[in-house]
Amino acid sequence: MGKLIECVPNFSEGRTLTTIDTLANIIQSNPELSFLDRQSDVDHNRSVLTFTGQPKAVENAAFQLAKSAKELIDIRKHQGVHPWIGATDIIPFVPLQPASTDACIKLAKSLGSRIATELAIPVFLYGKASQINHRAIEDIRRGSLSELTNRMLHDLQWAPDFGALTPHPTAGVMAIGVRSILVAFNVNLASTDLAVAKAIARTIRASNGGFKHVKAIGVKLESRGIVQVSMNLTNVEETPISPVFKAIEFEAKRYGATITESEIIGLIPEQAFKNTEGLELKLKHFRDDQILERRL
Repeated sequence: MGKLIECVPNFSEGRTLTTIDTLANIIQSNPELSFLDRQSDVDHNRSVLTFTGQPKAVENAAFQLAKSAKELIDIRKHQGVHPWIGATDIIPFVPLQPASTDACIKLAKSLGSRIATELAIPVFLYGKASQINHRAIEDIRRGSLSELTNRMLHDLQWAPDFGALTPHPTAGVMAIGVRSILVAFNVNLASTDLAVAKAIARTIRASNGGFKHVKAIGVKLESRGIVQVSMNLTNVEETPISPVFKAIEFEAKRYGATITESEIIGLIPEQAFKNTEGLELKLKHFRDDQILERRL
């Protein structure tokens, strides 16, 4: 068995079905790859695809996805509540056994150089691929593309790892990284008050003294008339879903709100559900084949 690598590209398009279909077909039509999952959200205006394969096949597919997204998505027209910097916003690589982190770092650097050279899209490395203190993706995307552009032009520490100091006019900038398996977990509240979702996000996220390995923001879902606590759980072995969900439920009650539903974006390892027996997570549209081990 060769090295197996998971790739989870995120695209700044969650509304135009034909565009998402075209991107998904690049993976589905490749016999060297296993297409694991596809999810899109209208309010986030974002799509997430998940696939696995051997390093070279994964790199070539990721490049073709970035090339197609450059042709199909005009970032100047993008509107969505999720932070974003480019048409292909991020491409994370995740080592699966027997692949190593070093193999993924090599892959990230090779792809980043190729995209900057052949597609003229500046590329930042993040996470374990970054040599700058494992630069975090949330730092790169802070303030979305407009603020990143300003930092690139006026701060030498914010020169991209590959490519020009200015974004591509229609494709923006891209971040390519290496990370461990994470869980994208959203909790929707029966409230229209964005301040409530933001307050709860501040309470639970690690950067404000909340749960270790939890990143969280509060956003408004205009199409549904509710607000959402949108999270990444970056180490579910240490911080699984259960305590985070309970904390959100408790904080929501303090603000006079209730949880209407929750959702998993992409795949989730089984250990993330540790101690959820008897806990009503109110998961929306969750499928058994979203459990990573079952798909693999």
